[in-house]
Amino acid sequence: MGQKTNPIGIRLGINRTHDANWFDEKNMAEKILEDIKVRNYIKSRKKGAGISRIIVERTAKQLRVTINTSRPGVIIGRSGRDITQLEEEIKLVTGKDVKLLINEIKRPELDAILVAEKSIKTSSICC
Repeated sequence: MGQKTNPIGIRLGINRTHDANWFDEKNMAEKILEDIKVRNYIKSRKKGAGISRIIVERTAKQLRVTINTSRPGVIIGRSGRDITQLEEEIKLVTGKDVKLLINEIKRPELDAILVAEKSIKTSSICC
């Protein structure tokens, strides 16, 4: 029985970067939990948006969240109302200024997370 390794750990620095870009020695645990809360909140709030990856970057006073999605219109909403509302809600959760950036995934059929979510939604349980 060998030790299993997460494949993302092998790829870091070669063809993939971390999902969080910040460093803090003193309050690391609090900030990691805050990142997890933000990711879970966004995923639960925007379930049908085809979210693949959420990247959190921190500065001293601002939290920059980049959302990679196959359907950016669902997150942005009409005339940007949904994205500003989502920014305000995350600001209440974190207590910091929040800037949301949306990256569109041009070919969602090449993204493993989106393909897996689609296959789970379309598969039916038999027997």
